[in-house]
Amino acid sequence: MIDTATVPVTSAVGSACRSADPSRGFGLYLHVPFCASRCGYCDFNTYTAGELGSSASPASWHEAVARELDIAAAALGSVRPVSTVFVGGGTPSLLGTAGLARLLDDVRGSFELAPGAEVTTESNPESTSPEFFAGLREAGYTRISLGMQSAAQHVLAVLDRKHTPGRAVAAAREARAAGFEHVNLDLIYGTPGESDDDLRASLDAVLSAGVDHVSAYALIVEDGTALARRVRRGELPAPDDDVLARRYRLIDARLAAAGLEWYEVSNWASGPESVCRHNIAYWDSDDWWGIGPGAHSHVNGVRWWNHKHPSRYASVLAGGALPIADDERLADEDRHTERVMLQIRCRTGLPVSELSDRERAGADVFVADGLLCDAGAHLVLTDSGRLLADGIVRDILTA
Repeated sequence: MIDTATVPVTSAVGSACRSADPSRGFGLYLHVPFCASRCGYCDFNTYTAGELGSSASPASWHEAVARELDIAAAALGSVRPVSTVFVGGGTPSLLGTAGLARLLDDVRGSFELAPGAEVTTESNPESTSPEFFAGLREAGYTRISLGMQSAAQHVLAVLDRKHTPGRAVAAAREARAAGFEHVNLDLIYGTPGESDDDLRASLDAVLSAGVDHVSAYALIVEDGTALARRVRRGELPAPDDDVLARRYRLIDARLAAAGLEWYEVSNWASGPESVCRHNIAYWDSDDWWGIGPGAHSHVNGVRWWNHKHPSRYASVLAGGALPIADDERLADEDRHTERVMLQIRCRTGLPVSELSDRERAGADVFVADGLLCDAGAHLVLTDSGRLLADGIVRDILTA
């Protein structure tokens, strides 16, 4: 372990860690930056083997992650039980069962896992198997999140996804057979060429897998991606807002009929025990430490983010320092904006006490228009309001 007296952190991060409330929820996010191939819509901090060359490897990354975990634990000082762990990417399943088990062992070597901690890993269907899931369950993982995106082959092709249409459902069933009670499938809707019937077929496939959680995201054409270049050249149409709204309603109605209720604008669960507790911690502005290249952290009102390239990330840690690219202390106004933006997206709603008189007057306009429901102490998005959540937040804050 690292000597707490010599923890190499910036003054802002060090101050935030020393003054953090140890009773608040605390999570770890671990970023795996490796992918076998790059999906055309993805702008995440990920790298294929060809893009990395010889400058970084899973071995050097893993060594650096273990070092960052030790420094993080030392910087926080007191024992801070970890209530949620989320391994994301990238493609964590490329590490295999042994690599992911070792990663969780590294977490346990630096931190104490709280009783009943939620431990999630993302996985791509094509790099999983029944043996993979059985090994993860034995290692201590409690939740699996699988990237399905669509059950239509032509939609997967536009997204540059490599798995076959039925593989995600098969993987979800394998995870459940291995003993995972909590399994999520991700969908993307609004891909050019997708029809309403394509989406209905995808939803039927999701529900046939018996999962207890579904995430569904409207396709966003991110600058700098291969998909953005294809749209710019006119090869593909940009997603249409009216189509996206119709598809969202279709998703919500189908999932609700099957017993999965929305708890955040893009997330549905079969019950309170099935919600993703790690993501809830983000929306509640709890503390978390992001481990890995490009990962973001938040402790006690201070945010920081790591160097993005794995080789730079590893070299800084090898030199004995945290790989922080930059940090910022959130002003009270910024923290207020974030709370409004995040809490209004959740079914629990936005506390009225969070709003100034001026902002409450602005919110009342949306209540009158049927986009917000006044539930007494909270304001909750209606079905129509969920389609306009970002605009509602913007107008309330600028009222």
